[in-house]
Amino acid sequence: MKQEFNAAYWQQRYQNNQTGWDTQGITTPLKAYFDQLTNKELRILIPGCGNAYEAEYLFKNGFKNVFVADVAPSPLENFADRVQDFPKEQLLLQNFFDLQGPYDLIVEQTFFCAISPDLRASYARKCAELLAPGGRVVGLLFDTEFTHEGPPFGGSADEYRKYFEPYFKLIHFEKAYNSIAPRQGRELFINLKKK
Repeated sequence: MKQEFNAAYWQQRYQNNQTGWDTQGITTPLKAYFDQLTNKELRILIPGCGNAYEAEYLFKNGFKNVFVADVAPSPLENFADRVQDFPKEQLLLQNFFDLQGPYDLIVEQTFFCAISPDLRASYARKCAELLAPGGRVVGLLFDTEFTHEGPPFGGSADEYRKYFEPYFKLIHFEKAYNSIAPRQGRELFINLKKK
């Protein structure tokens, strides 16, 4: 029987502390990107946010229009406990595919690799729908195949281009040079601008 990666599945992973993807902080490539952003008014969405270290970093650096979404309540509760002044209405307990925009920036950090690969084309299309004109998807994608059954699910740059090129101009789509040690050489940094 095929595993369904639904809210109950992810909630159980958090409750059982099976969160091997959790880096306990913002990763280097995203921090470097965020540090060069100057418009603090950007509406930013972080789907499949997990413990949302990226949102914490942005919020503490003056970005107040950050929205985090997850299907499991535990990571949102963890985040709310950690960042107590974060607006509760910007914590979205929702399926990514049910979200409404518009946003200026979607941050991709281990969400794409967590959804079933048969949803990847739909993910790219939904990102485009959620973004305002000229909006961007920025983040990291695994550029590797995993030997275990996912999640995470691996893939390649060539595969991913097919999903994104219909909707986005690929501004940056290359191996990340500053990945954290466990992911070194296995990540693509992407900066995709909505067509």
